[in-house]
Amino acid sequence: MGVEPDQIDPSDIDETPLKDETPRLAATRLARAKALAARERHPHAYVLGADTIVAVGRRVLGKAADEAEARRFLGLISGRAHRVLSGVCLIAPDGRTAARLSESRLIFKRLTPAEIGAYLASDEWRDKAGAYAVQGRAGAFVASLSGSYSGVVGLPLYETACLLEGLGYRR
Repeated sequence: MGVEPDQIDPSDIDETPLKDETPRLAATRLARAKALAARERHPHAYVLGADTIVAVGRRVLGKAADEAEARRFLGLISGRAHRVLSGVCLIAPDGRTAARLSESRLIFKRLTPAEIGAYLASDEWRDKAGAYAVQGRAGAFVASLSGSYSGVVGLPLYETACLLEGLGYRR
C-alpha cells in the first residue's frame, strides 16, 4: 500500500463478543476499541485499529484456545461457506474517527481427518481467528473466495486506504 507505520503497538482488550452481538457489529466494535486504546498512548498520531472475525451464521469462531477447539472449528467450516469480517477504525491526530467493514465469503473444500491433522501439526492455527491462516497452508483449502483477500488475511487494504485518504493522511 506504500504506507510504513511508525510503530505497531497492539491493544490488549477483551475480544469476547457481547451477548446477542452480531459478528459484523463485533468486528466493528473491536476495531474501534483497539484504536481508542492505542490512541490513549499516541494522542497526536494517526491510529489504526483492526479486528478480524470468522463467522458461521451468527456463530463467531475466535482464536482457538487449544488444538481440540481448532479441530472443531476446522470441522465446522469444512465443506461449507463461512464469512470473514474485518473491521478497521482510523483516528486522525485531530480526533476525527472513521471506520469501515470488509466482508468476505469463503468456501472450504471438505477436509479429511488427515488434512485437518496435518494442518494442526503445522501450528499455523495458533492465534488465528477461525483457527486458520489463508495466506499459509490453509490457502489450499479454499475452493472459493468472494471479497477481500487482504481482509481475510487480517487488514483490508482497500478499506484502510480509503480511511487514510478520507481523514487526510498524506503518504
